[in-house]
Amino acid sequence: MNVQSVLQSPQFAITLTLAAYLLGQWLYKRLGYSSLVQPVVSGIALVMLVLWLTGLDYHYYFAGAGIIHFLLGTATVALALPLYHHLRLIRSHLKPLLITLLVSGLVASGSAVGLAWLAGGSDSLLRTLAPKSITTPFAIPVAEALGGYPALAATVVIATGILVAALGTPVLRLLRVDHPVAQGAALGMIGHGVGTARAFQLGPDVGAFAALSMGLMGLYTALGLGLLGL
Repeated sequence: MNVQSVLQSPQFAITLTLAAYLLGQWLYKRLGYSSLVQPVVSGIALVMLVLWLTGLDYHYYFAGAGIIHFLLGTATVALALPLYHHLRLIRSHLKPLLITLLVSGLVASGSAVGLAWLAGGSDSLLRTLAPKSITTPFAIPVAEALGGYPALAATVVIATGILVAALGTPVLRLLRVDHPVAQGAALGMIGHGVGTARAFQLGPDVGAFAALSMGLMGLYTALGLGLLGL
């Protein structure tokens, strides 16, 4: 078996992905849990570096790591467990959470589409950006159904999540937002999966509300865009 065959194999893609994440975790701890070097950020950078050094086409890497992409949806469903553990707290804050969701969804999608429209973006680009604030398992099929570009939608979603996870905590601290419900809602609604991962680092209650907010935002945005006929 030659080197090219090894690089294009699923075993290499899966090993590279897991190794990059573990190295990212190690780096994250070594640098004092800085938001700027989260495992997702450093992991992506490490994978990109290896692909560049080896000359491996991204198509082969993504095809090989397909099982991890499939498990992304399973991991999202598994977030129901912390929701169950904090069900009483969620019930007591459900009304303000839903009101925040209605406003946040409109602002998130409207601002992205509006700015792209003002910049002269194409119709396909507008449809791609509309689901930018919902988690990747939602955003990819929604963008495809709307006639956008699924791959670009996934890129925008991940970039948004990284920015929120990196800057969200400092901004919340600056604004003196310290309630776990408010923190979780902000990180989950806007930062989706990456933001939710960051929320769990702040506390299980923060993570539970982030997971709930992420799921509700995905459902709300998908249904809303469908009803609007975008």
